[in-house]
Amino acid sequence: MNPLSETLIRGAFVNASVRERKAISMPTDLDELSWDRLSYLGWRDAKSPQFGYAVVEIDEEPFGVILRATDAKLRARAQCSWCEDVTLPNDVVFYSAKRGGAAGRRGDTVGTLACANFECSANARKLPPMAYLGFDAEAARDRRIEALGEHVRAFVRLVRDGD
Repeated sequence: MNPLSETLIRGAFVNASVRERKAISMPTDLDELSWDRLSYLGWRDAKSPQFGYAVVEIDEEPFGVILRATDAKLRARAQCSWCEDVTLPNDVVFYSAKRGGAAGRRGDTVGTLACANFECSANARKLPPMAYLGFDAEAARDRRIEALGEHVRAFVRLVRDGD
């Protein structure tokens, strides 16, 4: 992912009003991020932890969505829909997102299961265990990284293209 400034990030949100964009709490470590190790930028709001944010590049342009975590606890261990990690060391929560445009103004939402604190980029970059003799772990990791980007972009497109 290419480095993004606070201005670019705030302008990227497709399901937010101008007021909502201004109120977004930026990640505290924005200047220290290893952008080359991110498939997308995701963080929880420090002031309002029920809100999360995800920004991904689509055709080299940043697009972001505001997400809201559900208060309900999942009954069983869930799998993240984005990184699809089956050995997650972290929690997965259900996030909903208001759709963009007129659909969002009508109250339409979409949802996804995602890592609670958006650890997907790190999860996808871990070398998977050897599945069988001759297993190419590096190629498997590369496929996981690519799939993560595709999943996040597909979700953001679903939110963005609300109508």
